[in-house]
Amino acid sequence: MLPTVVITNWVHEGALERLKRVAKIIANPEKQPWPAPVLEAHLRKADAVVTFMPDRINEEDLRKFPCLKLISCALKGYDNFDITACTRRGITVTIVEDLLTIPSAELAIGLMIGLGRYLLQGDTAVREGKFHGWRPWFYGVGLHGSTVGLIGLGAIGHAIAKRLLGFGSNQIYYDSRKAHSDLEQKLRLRLVPFEELLSQSDFVVLSLPLTLDTKHLINESRLKLMKPSALLINPARGSLVDEKAVGAALVERTLGGYAADVFELEDWARVDRPETVDSRILADRDKTLLTPHLGSAVEGFRRQIAEQAIENVIEFLEGRRPPGAINAPE
Repeated sequence: MLPTVVITNWVHEGALERLKRVAKIIANPEKQPWPAPVLEAHLRKADAVVTFMPDRINEEDLRKFPCLKLISCALKGYDNFDITACTRRGITVTIVEDLLTIPSAELAIGLMIGLGRYLLQGDTAVREGKFHGWRPWFYGVGLHGSTVGLIGLGAIGHAIAKRLLGFGSNQIYYDSRKAHSDLEQKLRLRLVPFEELLSQSDFVVLSLPLTLDTKHLINESRLKLMKPSALLINPARGSLVDEKAVGAALVERTLGGYAADVFELEDWARVDRPETVDSRILADRDKTLLTPHLGSAVEGFRRQIAEQAIENVIEFLEGRRPPGAINAPE
């Protein structure tokens, strides 16, 4: 009998062709996640599963899935999965690491320009018939000559810094894990203490994974260290930011603006996660720019991400350690 592989969310037509030769496939054909009972029923008989951003698997879930031996994440971040429990129960976890970097960095730049230059507000003014020729309005802040503070200089932070070179920004960074002296001259970066980055930056850009240490890294007290005109950009993980504190800062005009592609409600592993985005953030159309997790939503990249996640499954089913494996199961 062929092993059973569950694909929890829609993937491009043709992406499953190679997998069909080595597995029985149960695939979600819709662009909405399966209801929880349906997903659970499928996973009870799965040998492997390809997961996406809406998915979460913890130790309690694993007890229900006795056949499961592989979780192949079509993701780079894996904070919604209990890796320790998987390792203990003999389950390999794989990720797709490199393919999300470039589109995510591009979107981060887009959020910076869109928020700083009032692109959404300008579009609305034209569509509502308020534009009758040039007027001295929507004066914003550009990237040229601005100080951009990058928090985290992993692959995505590096890619953002590289792309900012062409805009003439002054780039500073903070990374709690290590200094990147090899990149500082090449990318015209300067390492500064965390508090100094917050106080000096016109744009503060987050590019960190979500961990116990980074949850609510940007909170009420740290927002107070930032310039009242500063723009906070979050293309990384929602819970890096305390959205309630950001909402309050927007109302009080102690924060210049907030752009986000990710939100706390998506961080399924948090038992205390909010169910909605803070209403004050949603209400402030002048000082916010919000996108629905579009970081890697580029047609070619998403196809490659799905194909790489499926390739990890094939490697595993054929008895090899997948190149995207991040743990060594007991």
